[in-house]
Amino acid sequence: MTPPILAVDIGNTRIQLGRTTRLAGDGHPEWDRMQFRDTVSFQPESLEAELPSEPLVWRVASVQRSAERLLAEWVTRARPSDRYQRLSHADLPLRIDVQQPGRVGMDRLVAAVAANRLRQPPRAAIVIDAGTAVTVDALAFDGTFLGGVILPGMRMTVRALAAGTDLLPLVDVAFSDAVPPVIGRSTEAAIRSGAFWGTVGGIRHFVARFADEIGHDAEVFVTGGDAGYLAQLIGSGARCEPYLVLNGIVWSGL
Repeated sequence: MTPPILAVDIGNTRIQLGRTTRLAGDGHPEWDRMQFRDTVSFQPESLEAELPSEPLVWRVASVQRSAERLLAEWVTRARPSDRYQRLSHADLPLRIDVQQPGRVGMDRLVAAVAANRLRQPPRAAIVIDAGTAVTVDALAFDGTFLGGVILPGMRMTVRALAAGTDLLPLVDVAFSDAVPPVIGRSTEAAIRSGAFWGTVGGIRHFVARFADEIGHDAEVFVTGGDAGYLAQLIGSGARCEPYLVLNGIVWSGL
């Protein structure tokens, strides 16, 4: 029997873990359990009570070296029967056409692996991951990862405004209920509008520019913590894929 896979996406702000024991008929992992952890305060020991006693296969994509190192040391010490793999670009079923493949964030690359499974060849693809930073990446018609752009996420933007000015406050940019009006009628509302619509406008611009270069029929995939409402606002038939990175982690090992 194949051991369960624990896919782990270690980001700069949060850690997402998903456990799967099987693939659905269409090849998608069927997630038995999904967990989230704060990266800064992460203690691997907190996972112990929630893990099965049977051996696991850990497959990890990380952009935060300290948290990943803590996890690897704990798994080695506390669960010696488990198999632990930290993914690198060389492990992926992905052609990468950039100057330094080893320096591209693993979250971007495994998301590209997943997009290649989901897109309809020979259509190209654009992959948007909206988290601490926002990345917009391009996949050629043959699935080659071409690189992309990185811009600050909304929370990073408002933190930079508060830290770099004397009077601008740090405001909340959780937009789970409603998007902010474009015209802010207070300083706080103006910051929220700038962070939100600046991000949306930037993504729309890059999607349009990418489409000019790789094909106007490119499929658009959106993932990350802000993906739900961004997919609707980006247009271009953007698809929200909340498990794109975790799916890519699993598919990278098949």
